[in-house]
Order: sequence, then C-alpha cells, then structure tokens
Amino acid sequence: MEKKISKEELNKRKERALIIIDKLAILFPESKIALNFSNNLELLIAVILSAQCTDKKVNEVTEKLFKKYKNLGDYLDADLMEFEKDIHSTGFYHNKAKNILAAVKIIKNDFNGKVPDRMENLLKLPGVARKTANIVLGDGFGKVEGIAVDTHVKRLSLLYGLTKENNPNKIEKDLMKIIPQTEWLNLNHRLIEYGREYCPARKHDHNNCPLTKDVDSIR
Repeated sequence: MEKKISKEELNKRKERALIIIDKLAILFPESKIALNFSNNLELLIAVILSAQCTDKKVNEVTEKLFKKYKNLGDYLDADLMEFEKDIHSTGFYHNKAKNILAAVKIIKNDFNGKVPDRMENLLKLPGVARKTANIVLGDGFGKVEGIAVDTHVKRLSLLYGLTKENNPNKIEKDLMKIIPQTEWLNLNHRLIEYGREYCPARKHDHNNCPLTKDVDSIR
C-alpha cells in the first residue's frame, strides 16, 4: 500500500531533489555507467552479474568473460557448470548463471536474437527486474522510462528525504514524481558515484558530505 504524501511534503521533496540534481551535476559533470560493455547483450549480462556485487569486480570478471563468449551463440552453447565457474567471483553464481543462460534462449527464440528494447519485454527475461531493465534501456538504447533504483540510489534517497519507501519499485515511483525526466538516467549514475566517493554506507562524517547541509535545510 502506497504511503500518502501531503502537498507540502511533496514540494519539500521537489526542493531537495533540485538541490541534489544541481550539486551532483557540478560534482560529476561527465557521469556515466561504471560497467564495461561493447553491446547491449554484454550490458544486460553485466547488469545481471552486478546484483550484490561491486561494479569493479564485475568488470574484472567480464574482461575475461566477454573474450570467451563473443556472441549470443557462444552463450547458447555454454555449459552451465563451466559458466558458473566463469562468473563464480561475482557471488550468487548459481542463480546468475541459470538466469543468464535462460535469458539468452528467450532472446533467441522470442526476440530474433536481439536484446529487447521495451520494458515489458525485458521484464520477461530471467534475472531482470525494473532496475536492470531501466539500465539496459537507458544506457543501451537511450530510452529513459524510469529510474534504476540500486542500493546506492535506495540508501541515498532515504537518507536525503526523497522517499520514505523501502521497496525499490515504490522508491522509483516517488522519485519519478519529483525528478525531471531529463535527469532520470543522470540521477542513477551520479548518486552511485556520490555514494562511492563522498557518502558511503560505512560509518563516516556524514555532516561534511557535500549535499548534507543544503538538503537538511529543507525540513
């Protein structure tokens, strides 16, 4: 059940959001996705592998993986146990391997061998929820339909008063109400960089984080 937001609270959230957008644009003017890929299939696989794993580790794994599996056919021919070993260090490798190899079969059979470019079709692939679909659409196809809510976006959105929800889909809805659509893709990239560089989940001097004073002034 969605929590009702008063008009006053919604306006405050919009104020905070605009401050965050402006500050992040100054801090990270050239912000972009941290995952390495050369086509949309590689992007999809990298994002699936990134669940509960750092982008740095994913890039280490995919540097070898994408040389070994160069196209859809290579994944279709992959041995499950061997593929599990190839992605082992990303964690949760049983589920990730099963989902990736099942997804490539669906891509071949249902989408003519091409990664689909519509939200509803991406969500039919195993291991793909809205976060992954939003990243593939935005960074792969240049289509922005929503905001990818990963752990950084969730944590910082709660921390800076942009939402009171814990469910990623509900957080996404809250953010879409207060963030201009032109900034949806940038917000994901920049909040991730901000979380890594200035405001990590581990204990730190949060009062001196670049956004804190300005955002906290709107209460």
